[in-house]
Amino acid sequence: MRRSFSWLAVLPLLLAACASNDNGGDTGGGETQAPPAIPAISYTLKRAYPHDTASFTEGLSFYNGQLWEGTGQEGRSYLLQTDLQTGTPVRKVKIDSTLFGEGVYVFRDTVYQLTWRNKKALLYDAKSLKLLQTLDYPREGWGLTSNGTELIASDGSSNLYFLEPGTLRLLRTQGVTENGTPLPMLNELEYINGFIWANVWQTNDIVKIDAASGQVVGRMNLDSVAQLAKSKNPTANEMNGIVYHPETKKFYVTGKNWPELYEIEVPL
Repeated sequence: MRRSFSWLAVLPLLLAACASNDNGGDTGGGETQAPPAIPAISYTLKRAYPHDTASFTEGLSFYNGQLWEGTGQEGRSYLLQTDLQTGTPVRKVKIDSTLFGEGVYVFRDTVYQLTWRNKKALLYDAKSLKLLQTLDYPREGWGLTSNGTELIASDGSSNLYFLEPGTLRLLRTQGVTENGTPLPMLNELEYINGFIWANVWQTNDIVKIDAASGQVVGRMNLDSVAQLAKSKNPTANEMNGIVYHPETKKFYVTGKNWPELYEIEVPL
């Protein structure tokens, strides 16, 4: 006997099949793909220089071939011009004992030194180290660098602040993201060829940030350098301090109370 065909019996199966394929061609079961890994940046440790373990390093800057360093902690904060070869201060200014020194940058013969929570910024003449003025500063001071026309500051958040030299007036704010997620704890900064390199506080990582977009395009881990510093001074604190020397084409990194400052070669 011939079996009769019923569309009513088949229809639910057809509807179920259509529903299962109505996903824009995605055959991966609806799983979202993980964002691509941020490229790891390699480096080569070239040399170690002496560094004063009393220096709670908050910022580094090269200017006219001279190394400048800002240190922190109330009553122990200094602006230092340091001899790279020996780690010995050539000139130094102790700042007011009520202030906690932070990032430094030398721009057109003026040294800028931020303070942490004091909401003050100190401006010195680079030749005489005379204090030129003290400016009100409306946020926490952390790291400081420049793109050649603007100063760029961090405050421990995921933002970078572009400031007018001389007045520190805010010109614009750039958020920093890593794979679309805001990246906080940005600390000491260095600007090179359109990119901002930033220490990430309480880590041994330095991130490379596209200054135009705020996107992290690379991450460099210096655990082995930090371990080397701690092996020579167990009381060394976190890594903080990054500066690039355009003549040697090398980076120089250190940390708070580190016994050495390290010269590293990084592909740009």
